[in-house]
Amino acid sequence: MKTRAVAPIALIALVLGAVPALAQGQSQRPGQAQPAAGKPYKTVTISAPPQISDATFEAFRKQLAAVVEKKDRKALAGLVVQDFFWLGEKGDRADKKKPGIDNLAKAIQLDGRDAPGWELLGAAAGDPTGTPYPERKDTVCAPADPTFSMDEFEALVKSTGTEEDDWAFPVQQGIEVHASAQPNSPVVEKLGMHFVRVLQEQTAQQSPMIRILTPSGKTGFVPPDALNPLGNDQLCFSKDAGGWKISGFVGGEQ
Repeated sequence: MKTRAVAPIALIALVLGAVPALAQGQSQRPGQAQPAAGKPYKTVTISAPPQISDATFEAFRKQLAAVVEKKDRKALAGLVVQDFFWLGEKGDRADKKKPGIDNLAKAIQLDGRDAPGWELLGAAAGDPTGTPYPERKDTVCAPADPTFSMDEFEALVKSTGTEEDDWAFPVQQGIEVHASAQPNSPVVEKLGMHFVRVLQEQTAQQSPMIRILTPSGKTGFVPPDALNPLGNDQLCFSKDAGGWKISGFVGGEQ
């Protein structure tokens, strides 16, 4: 059981089709209204991830957002520690002979045209949550884990015949679920703070929205940045006398 809800990427992997197809029946065209034909499931509630109550961290995130907006790699280098770590299943993958920015770039795919790493950094800049990283002093990793009953979640996965990766949680209370993959389509329901089943179909690669099944059994669509997955990657930050810096990355295994 994966217990780490990580990384400031809001279901980017799901949009790219990294999650197996879960929906039953025929595929729907993007934007086509979906019937409320799913099977209801038990609600497993979560508590919102804790936010970092530090004005200097908020200022750092604003600074990072400005760098990301301009895709200024030189300025970004000044926000990365030299002793950058990159932890995967096989240990620290960072090359300690290279500058921290080079290791960050490789870890989050920051090089090349339309590099996804800039989107990841932008999401990190907008995320005020974080949890302490025990192995590193004065280090936090984001986004923070939500609080929930692991026993209830495991029972939910088992009772629905799904996998852990088929579930996500809202970034906030009241996320609107739309009838189709268009943001201006009718709202069929609003999400509470609970786990939501993600229904990923082949057609979802062409859609700007993610198809989900709510606990009541309704199918609908939400924006990809409205949900966070369990078991994704984490970006880590540390604070010293010079302020906050990007100090590490957890994940990125191929």
